[in-house]
Amino acid sequence: MSEVDSSDGPASEDRLGGPRLWILLQLNRWVFTGVILAVVYVVLVAFSLVDVTPLRVIVDTQGSIGFLFSAFIGAIITGTSIVVTINQLVLSQELGAVGKQRERMQKAMEFQQDVEETIEEDASPPEPAAFLYELVDGVDERATELEAVMEDERDERLREKITDYVEDVNRNAQSVKVDLEDAQFGTFEVIWNALNFNYSRKIYDARKIRADHDDSMSEEANEKIDHMIDTLQLFGPAREHFKTLYFQWELINLSRALLYISVPALTVMGLLIMYIDGNALLGTTLGIDNLVWVTSAGFVVGISPFVVFITYILRIATVAKRTLAMGPFILRESEREEDLG
Repeated sequence: MSEVDSSDGPASEDRLGGPRLWILLQLNRWVFTGVILAVVYVVLVAFSLVDVTPLRVIVDTQGSIGFLFSAFIGAIITGTSIVVTINQLVLSQELGAVGKQRERMQKAMEFQQDVEETIEEDASPPEPAAFLYELVDGVDERATELEAVMEDERDERLREKITDYVEDVNRNAQSVKVDLEDAQFGTFEVIWNALNFNYSRKIYDARKIRADHDDSMSEEANEKIDHMIDTLQLFGPAREHFKTLYFQWELINLSRALLYISVPALTVMGLLIMYIDGNALLGTTLGIDNLVWVTSAGFVVGISPFVVFITYILRIATVAKRTLAMGPFILRESEREEDLG
């Protein structure tokens, strides 16, 4: 890499752009679930218009509609139980003796003090969004300080690289800080903005600049770059800590959502099995047999716990994939240039 490219696309301002990632990460999980279920419902109803055996004939042959929905009862009960059990196993890691809890407390306090010392704050905020805001703001300030000492550097090429680097850091930091101002932990906004700050690339760029110009760089500039790297290195553990807390938060929400939706789903399955047969709901609506409308709706209700599970796990899995490497390692092609290294 010959210089820092300030037009590094998503790495500079919005690394999470694009409709696919917006759907996977930011779209409300209940809306996402509703869209999937609506699509399934439309497909089931529309397929009845194709030249296939009518549903009412199939139900008459089977004697009742139970052949279609009886399997849902066992699947919903078993699936919900397994997910809740897994959730409890994950949360059980939070339990422990007082000595273990005290050690965790001490390590958390030590990290917070390291951050405060590095960003020169007397006391860092306790809220995750505000804490990350101060940390990103500290990186922003270190970049400005680095640019200030470059005025006396004789190496013009070095000054150009530092200017491009500082512009990239400032732009990314300002974008993230604006979104963190109103973010509340428990929503996805905190993690979204933590993912949007590409600290790994900034660590690499700073180390690469220093390695390429070590002979011509002044001692003061070296110190500023060291301070910059030290501040960036703190962002990784902070992001991973809040990501872990968010995963636990989401697993709790997932368990509650499945418990809320499972009982109504089981009730609907029971009603359909007990009361719907080939002689029920005679007639048509909009040219489609009423039995098709009701049976399709029942199928959608039956798969709803599974779809809720999918939408939550898709977000968790996507975040986990995008944060596999903590530190200076870059796994995704979108975060690097062709001449990286």
